[in-house]
Amino acid sequence: MEFVNHVPARRQRGLSLIYAMLALAVLTLATVALIRSVSTGAVVAGNLGFQQEATAAADQAVRQAIGALSGALGGGSTGLDADGGNVLPGYYASTDDLVDVTGSQSSLTTRKLVRWDANYCAAQQSGTYASCAFDPATVNAINNNPTSYIVFRLCDRAGDPVADTSINCARPLAASATSGTNEGRDYTGGSGTSTSVVTPYYRIIVRVTGARNTTSYTETIVHF
Repeated sequence: MEFVNHVPARRQRGLSLIYAMLALAVLTLATVALIRSVSTGAVVAGNLGFQQEATAAADQAVRQAIGALSGALGGGSTGLDADGGNVLPGYYASTDDLVDVTGSQSSLTTRKLVRWDANYCAAQQSGTYASCAFDPATVNAINNNPTSYIVFRLCDRAGDPVADTSINCARPLAASATSGTNEGRDYTGGSGTSTSVVTPYYRIIVRVTGARNTTSYTETIVHF
């Protein structure tokens, strides 16, 4: 006689499969997060590189602006007493505290903007600026980056501040009436601009548009 012992089969719970699926989901999320982190880091590094390139291009534009200012002063101490116009494009013999050169001060309702390009002022929020009053000088593209600059003499109005003492200008504190400086030698290759009067400070703002709509603004204060 044969006896058969029937052992009931144990119920399969499938916990191992659930644990494996959870581990797979965690690994998938970690992989996606790592990829996004690396991708974001690459984008940030690339944007910083574009910004540095645009800023480096601005230095060349500053040199061109200083050369133009030096050339205008070379013809006489009053060569920069009036707005540049066709003689020195992008130059203004006075400055306005309400000029917003970047167009980012949207809270000001009386600001004036620089017309950096044909669509620049129109792109700003309507009603947040008084006027698009200033035209910059456009230089040749530097490293394929469109570049413009504008220069303001740091005086409250145009005119000859020597002949008209009511014109207030920002000047070096310790300058003498016969002193000259070497800015011209550094940037234009000459021996510097030497004048018989104390010239005011000049504010040079350069705007460079780089790759991926990277925009760099630099400001340089010079004195001759």
